Amino acid sequence: MNIEDYRDYCLKMPGVTEGFPFDDKTIVFKVMNKIFALASVENFVSTNLKCDPELAIELREEFHSIKPGFHMNKKHWNTIEIEGDVSDRKLFELISHSYDLVVNGLTKKLKEELNAI
Repeated sequence: MNIEDYRDYCLKMPGVTEGFPFDDKTIVFKVMNKIFALASVENFVSTNLKCDPELAIELREEFHSIKPGFHMNKKHWNTIEIEGDVSDRKLFELISHSYDLVVNGLTKKLKEELNAI
């Protein structure tokens, strides 16, 4: 996978915005101002994605290239190496899972705003 495909996939989901809140190298994707994905645009070798804690453990056991989230809450975030043993299809599924987790955690008001988009 390349950074363009990753970016396009993230941006196709409703309510998603992108930005560089930390520095000019780390692209951050948010839904309703809540982060669900981030990666380096300068050296696209991994991404951080939110994950259900039980699933996160299973994924880390199944895939060598999925590790606890680097610089993130290790219980709720995974770091996935792009050129590892996770297929592009699986990575897209994990991006969607991260997005869905964040959306499900939104307040009723924010969910209504998102549905209106």
